[in-house]
Amino acid sequence: MVEFAKLRAVIKREYVERVRSKWFIIGTLFGPLLFIGMMVVPAMMTARNMRTVQTTDFRILDVTGTALGDRIATSLRERAENAPNRKAMGDSAPPVATTRVIKTTMAELAAAESLATQAVMAEETRGYLVLDSATLRTSAARYAGRNASSIAEMEQIEAALRTALLTERLAAAGVTGPRADSLTRTRANLATERITSRGRGGGSGIAGFIVGFAIAFLLYMMIVLYGQNIMRGVLDEKTTRVAEVVISSVSPDTLLAGKVIGVGAVGLTQQVVWMAFAGGASAYGLGAAAASGVNITLPQFTLFQGVTLALFFLLGFTFYAALFAAIGAMCSTQEETSQLLFPTTMPLIVTIMMVQPILTTPTSGLAQTMGLLPFSSPIIMPMLMSATQVPLWQVGAALLGLVVACIAMVWVSARIYRVGLLMTGKRPSMKELMRWIRYA
Repeated sequence: MVEFAKLRAVIKREYVERVRSKWFIIGTLFGPLLFIGMMVVPAMMTARNMRTVQTTDFRILDVTGTALGDRIATSLRERAENAPNRKAMGDSAPPVATTRVIKTTMAELAAAESLATQAVMAEETRGYLVLDSATLRTSAARYAGRNASSIAEMEQIEAALRTALLTERLAAAGVTGPRADSLTRTRANLATERITSRGRGGGSGIAGFIVGFAIAFLLYMMIVLYGQNIMRGVLDEKTTRVAEVVISSVSPDTLLAGKVIGVGAVGLTQQVVWMAFAGGASAYGLGAAAASGVNITLPQFTLFQGVTLALFFLLGFTFYAALFAAIGAMCSTQEETSQLLFPTTMPLIVTIMMVQPILTTPTSGLAQTMGLLPFSSPIIMPMLMSATQVPLWQVGAALLGLVVACIAMVWVSARIYRVGLLMTGKRPSMKELMRWIRYA
C-alpha cells in the first residue's frame, strides 16, 4: 500500500509537471497546425501546381511526317486555356504562349536540335520535344529543356503525347472526326470501397491509406519524443544528484514505473486532444467537400479499434520508454546518450521506413510479420487495422507478444536503472551491464 502511494505520487509529479509546462500547451495546441503545415499544405500546393501549370512555351521537332506535333501543340494549348486559374482571371489572364511546331527530316534533325538547344540557352524558349521516325512505332520521344526536372510539366507533355499517338493510331485504323476525338478524351474514375467481415461500408481505399499513414506517423513521433523525454529526465536527475535524494524514500523500481506511466499518460492526453482536433477538422472538411459535390468516405472506427489503438500505444511506449530510461541511467553525459540514441531508435526507424510498402500491400507477408514483431507492432498493427481487415487472432497475438516483450524489457531496464542511477564516471561495458542485470 505504501509503495502504491509512492507510485501514485511519482506518476502525479511526472504528469502534472509536464502538462503544466508551456511547451506542452504550445505543442498540444499548435501540433496539429504544424502537422498540417508539414503534410497537408505541400500536398495541396503540389496538387494545385499540377492543375495550374502551363506547358506551351517550347518547340516540337516533328520528323514523323504526320500531324502528331500539331496535335500535341493543340492539346497543350486547350489545356492551358481551360485551366481553372485562367477561368478565374477572365479577360485579365495573360495570353497563352505558342508552341512552335517545326517540321523537319531525319537528315536535318541534328541541325534543328542544335538550333533549338541554342534557343533554350538564350532563354528564347523553355525546351524542345523531338518526335523522331520511331515515335509512331515505339511511342518514344525525347524532351530537353530548362524545365526537364519539373514533374508536373513533364506529365502534361507525356499526357498530350499519349493522346496524340492514340488519335494517330485511330486515324490509321479509319476512325476519324468527332468519334476519334471522343475516344481520346475518355477519362476513367475508379471509386474504391473496403469490404470487411461486417459487410460493405468500410470506407474508401485511398482514405484508409491516408488515415493509416497518419496513425503510424503519430505513434512514431509520440514514442520517440516522449521516450527521449524520459531519457533526458533520468540523465538530468542523475547528473544533478536529485536521484540520490529521491531514491532515499522511493525504490528505483517504483521511480522507474512512475516515470514511464506518468510520461505515457502525458503522451496519451496529447494524443486524445489531437484526435479530437482531427475529428472536428475531418467533419468540417467532409462537409465542405460534400457541399462542393465531392463525397469522401473515411474508414469506420469502432470502440474496439479505439481501445486497441490505446493499448498498442501504451504498451509500445512502455517498451521503448523502459529502454530509454535504462540508457539515461547508464550514461553520465549528454554526449554518451547521443551515441546510444541511434542504435536504440533503429528499430523504430526501420519500422517507419516500412510504412509505405506495407500500406501499398497491407495483406503481404511483410505486413503480417512486422505487425506481430514487438518492436514494430505498436506502429504497424494499428495502421493495418485502419487500412484493411485484420484477423482477431493476429491482433491478439501482437498484443500478447508486446506484453511479454514489455515485461522482459521492464525487468532488464529496472535492474540497469537500479544500479546505474547512482553510478557515475565511465559508461559501463556490456560485461558490466550483464553483471548489473544478474546481481541487481
